[in-house]
Amino acid sequence: MDKAHEVLIRNLNEHTALGPEDVAEIRALTFIQRDFAPGEDFIRQGEVPKVAALVVSGMVTRYHLLDSGRRQYLAFHIAGDLPDAQGLFIDQMDHGLSALGPATVAFIPHREMFAAFRRQPTLAFSVWRETLLDASIFREAITNNSARPMQARMAHLFCELFYRARAAQLVRGNRFRLPISLAQLGETLGMAIATVNRTLAELRGSGTMDLREGELIVLKWRDLQRLGDFTPAYLHLKRQSLP
Repeated sequence: MDKAHEVLIRNLNEHTALGPEDVAEIRALTFIQRDFAPGEDFIRQGEVPKVAALVVSGMVTRYHLLDSGRRQYLAFHIAGDLPDAQGLFIDQMDHGLSALGPATVAFIPHREMFAAFRRQPTLAFSVWRETLLDASIFREAITNNSARPMQARMAHLFCELFYRARAAQLVRGNRFRLPISLAQLGETLGMAIATVNRTLAELRGSGTMDLREGELIVLKWRDLQRLGDFTPAYLHLKRQSLP
């Protein structure tokens, strides 16, 4: 489980200065690790949360399940993220989480985390801050989906994911794994599939990016950033991720 511990330490250090005692508490936590197939749920809407999830590898997605059975995708999480840290503070999950592509997730018992928080308040602050960063990303997503035109909306999402992936050291050259289907992209951005295809073709035509075989390739970062009206301040990262 050493990898899971290191992934969590690296992620929390992006926004909170952890001391040696905080790191020791993380290394003492129990991680129960599982591999998930694309589309497989690991937290379901309505469940009573008892463990916190840590993305060790791959990507996962947060979604609302509608009465019709349709999913509204809300957010994407990469290695190092605690996508349901808010579950520590609520009685029932109001959303689900599933693997976007093949993913490895480690689960940490809430009781162990609360005991560690009592011993190390800075660690508690760092996990609480994870929930605040989630909220900041949610606010930006609401603005993106309601106030930006289609091309800017899609470009902004690609910029955010690429920027976060670089900060997490998951980008290789100018590309990273983004195993998202066109249908999922539409359900994330509030677009019909025809609009997704047209908008993606426009972005490809701009020469700024490409999305092929589960990979996002950024060709002209500054131009893509301009098209997406993307300013990364809302991500609140200590170390800036400049492509």
